[in-house]
Amino acid sequence: MSREKQGEEAIVMNNEAENIEGGTREEENNNNNHSMFSVKSFLWHGGSVWDAWFSCASNQVAQVLLTLPYSFSQLGMVSGIVLQVFYGIMGSWTAYLISVLYVEYRSRKEKENVNFKNHVIQWFEVLDGLLGKYWKAVGLAFNCTFLLFGSVIQLIACASNIYYINDKLDKRTWTYIFGACCATTVFIPSFHNYRIWSFLGLGMTTYTAWYLAIAALLHGQAENVTHSGPTKLVLYFTGATNILYTFGGHAVTVEIMHAMWKPQKFKYIYLLATLYVFTLTIPSAAAVYWAFGDELLNHSNAFSLLPKNGFRDAAVILMLIHQFITFGFACTPLYFVWEKVIGMHDTKSICMRALARLPVVIPIWFLAIIFPFFGPINSAVGALLVSFTVYIIPSLAHMLTYRKSSARQNAAEKPPFFMPSWTAMYVTNAFIVVWVLVVGFGFGGWASMTNFIKQIDTFGLFAKCYQCKPSTPPPVVAAAPPPRPHALPH
Repeated sequence: MSREKQGEEAIVMNNEAENIEGGTREEENNNNNHSMFSVKSFLWHGGSVWDAWFSCASNQVAQVLLTLPYSFSQLGMVSGIVLQVFYGIMGSWTAYLISVLYVEYRSRKEKENVNFKNHVIQWFEVLDGLLGKYWKAVGLAFNCTFLLFGSVIQLIACASNIYYINDKLDKRTWTYIFGACCATTVFIPSFHNYRIWSFLGLGMTTYTAWYLAIAALLHGQAENVTHSGPTKLVLYFTGATNILYTFGGHAVTVEIMHAMWKPQKFKYIYLLATLYVFTLTIPSAAAVYWAFGDELLNHSNAFSLLPKNGFRDAAVILMLIHQFITFGFACTPLYFVWEKVIGMHDTKSICMRALARLPVVIPIWFLAIIFPFFGPINSAVGALLVSFTVYIIPSLAHMLTYRKSSARQNAAEKPPFFMPSWTAMYVTNAFIVVWVLVVGFGFGGWASMTNFIKQIDTFGLFAKCYQCKPSTPPPVVAAAPPPRPHALPH
């Protein structure tokens, strides 16, 4: 039997035998008394290939759906579509690399009889096991910072969206409110328990995407609409890095894999999820840009230009719920890291763990209030964090893990059928490293930070209501002239 097959079978057997953290395995220990098809199991206890697909697709496209038309106005129609396909394929490839490295790490550790009962494997631990403590430190720093700001972006998006339904409160006040709401995600133990949420989240995003496309087409082109993009390099690379961010949602790949009953089946799930996401992002962004053109340059949220009606309000509400789910996706790995730091990761009590997780939410809340720049913050995070976290580091880690011939011969996962050569894999990985380093981090970092600083100069930190329409003061009623004095009689 090949080493690859042995590694896969070992992982499957271990996953079936061990308890996955968060208390969900308690149900499995009582299988004789409870039907595995019970309602609770159906809604709460996920680990299939379909669960992973829904998690990937739902997590990949959330609030960024509303900023892609803004990116199209910076890039132009052709570049917007081409870059979506390009970065979508590149993101799927690096997600595949992460899954390969996870299987390699897991198979090596299980040969050493390491038990992962009540322990969720994370990306920085994979880097530590395969490449050493320095790679662990780099991976931990980039991954945690990206997920921190990913959570911040979801919170900003909640406030930005609800404002279009109820503008009686400013966006900063809405951020306070939704920060408290999103803090309830501390009660969701792990990705194992996102089954129903992932399914609902993708349905909500699908409705919103097709609402944007159909509403824009029915609205038609705005009067005197122009489509002049791209006009400036700074805008072009800002839009490009937002798309880089769009397809860089696989910072939680390892956690999703670990929640699967058969993690080795993850290989192509992210690609299949990306193909579905294309059917949401390309039609909606293209249609809204066609309808409003350059007007989008000053409206980073697509909702702001569409007419207010019941369909738009429904889309806003569904996106709010989905952003709550995506906040949980981004924050859960941070919860795991914090639990491991304070020694609470093995605790079975959900309430105790929830209480221990609360300090993670506070800095996210605070940062969302400081930087409420919905749209520009996506590009900044994409250039400075996503470029390394989900593109450069996985590609370099794969190259270094299999740099020796002995490592390649004993690899738990051989090269894929569509690229059976190790040399071709090295060339592909090297291209991604150079491209993302120069275009994504270099030009993208310059452009996105220039735009981000411009937002700070224009609106200031702690902006009360970013990109809100100025309130019209009440009309001033002219005071009546004083009565003229009567003439005195002579």
